[in-house]
Amino acid sequence: MKLSDQALGAVMMALQKSLLEQSDIIPVLNNFDFVANGQELFVKNPPLVKFGVEQVEADEIVETDTEE
Repeated sequence: MKLSDQALGAVMMALQKSLLEQSDIIPVLNNFDFVANGQELFVKNPPLVKFGVEQVEADEIVETDTEE
């Protein structure tokens, strides 16, 4: 059996999450629930990685004149 592209993406997301949170990747990988579909494995519970979104105040917006 091989990992599907989805499962490989889940591993990459787990790595990204552990790097962002500076945490151990092993518990995330241990909690993966796999399901087989043919000769490929899929992850039923891939990790979620959330990125912070900075809010910009209206007075911080700078308009530029692009006309020449």
